[in-house]
Amino acid sequence: MTLPVSCGTLIVNGAGQLLLCHVTGTAKWDIPKGMQDPGETPIETAMREMKEEAGLEFEAAMFTDLGCFDYRKDKMLHLFLVRAPAALDCLDHLECTSFFPHHVTGDPTPEADGFRWASRDELAKLCWPRMAERLAAMDW
Repeated sequence: MTLPVSCGTLIVNGAGQLLLCHVTGTAKWDIPKGMQDPGETPIETAMREMKEEAGLEFEAAMFTDLGCFDYRKDKMLHLFLVRAPAALDCLDHLECTSFFPHHVTGDPTPEADGFRWASRDELAKLCWPRMAERLAAMDW
């Protein structure tokens, strides 16, 4: 059985910090990522998710394929790396355009409601344990 694949991008600034999106309705932060649609390549998925969840678009040539990793028993994780241009130091313009129905009101709610740069040392307290462990084990 082939497991579903979530594709995401590690966007790293010149200070070696990772761009994280705050997951709406939780205390956790995550990288822009999401499930691969039928017929979509991993890089297409990663690029689409980055645009939907953070409003960011980069040329495909800027993406380095880091490979596919065990993530959960029911899901694989395919990651890419992008070195952020200096213009991305300010995150005020980032915006999530991907919505889900709010669990109480049913109102359209953005998947991400905040953005920040985080150092490797901050990941364990900001991200879900499995993601923090995966990110900490990688060279970025």
